Amino acid sequence: MTVSAGIQSISKKTCCMRTVTRHFKEIIIKHTFAFFAFFSVFLLSLIVFFLFREGIPLFKQISVFKFIFGSAWYPTYDPPEYGIWPLIVGSVVVAVFSCVIAVPLGILSAIYIAELAPASFREILKSVIELLAGLPSVVLGFFGMVIIAPWLQETFDLPTGLNIVNASVMLAIMAVPTISSISEDALYAVPREFKEASYALGATKFETIVKVIIPASLSGISAAVILGMARAIGETMVVLMVAGGAAAIPDSIFDPVRPMTASIAAEMGEAPFRSGHYHALFATGMVLFFITLVFNLIADYISNKFKEVGSGTL
Repeated sequence: MTVSAGIQSISKKTCCMRTVTRHFKEIIIKHTFAFFAFFSVFLLSLIVFFLFREGIPLFKQISVFKFIFGSAWYPTYDPPEYGIWPLIVGSVVVAVFSCVIAVPLGILSAIYIAELAPASFREILKSVIELLAGLPSVVLGFFGMVIIAPWLQETFDLPTGLNIVNASVMLAIMAVPTISSISEDALYAVPREFKEASYALGATKFETIVKVIIPASLSGISAAVILGMARAIGETMVVLMVAGGAAAIPDSIFDPVRPMTASIAAEMGEAPFRSGHYHALFATGMVLFFITLVFNLIADYISNKFKEVGSGTL
């Protein structure tokens, strides 16, 4: 009895020590994750604070309305003019046209890979799309300058091939992998029971994809589209190289434009420190920040709305 009681006592102590050790490890892991989460938020707060600190002084020289809706961007003139409306229009037009190209290609390719392609061919397509995602933006910009621009200039008899169409095509190539990969993950996440129930009711493959799989994955697909648009509107190098660099409101899709990101990248190195031009570029970054924030809020709303609709329908 004494030996048995001693063994039980040692066993209880061992179990208690293991429980304490496991609990201690969980506390360390929890606080480590919390530290990195709060540190990320802190860094983002510092970036936003710095952006606003350097941008707000511009509005001592010019009103917010005149800055946003002004039609002339001549920061080196005397007196300078800081109207970024042509830059905003250029950013939005290029992003919209790129998404018109990228969204159908990305979603349809995701549907084909997830539901229709043979297993062997599926792996090849996924590898090709992932390879496109890894292409540096400067390589795509160089391709647009050397290949697409001369072709557009000769085919449509244009004064320059660096224009909205060129920039939109290059941005669409960059956005397609993002849209396709995230949409594919959303399609794979649809429970198999939904598909089997659809087939059991006599639905065809096409009807199952259109009426069951896509509605059930609309939340993920909408997130993919918004991320693709965010990639397009926030890209710098491609639009700097192939958009044309004209700070003017375009009359057609073959006109050159200068998006906000391209203007910041092209002029920040030339702007004297803490000058009006310097503050104007940071104020442009503030506008871009708010546009991106609005896109994210809309994406979150649409994602939740589609999630509710999908769950209610199914």
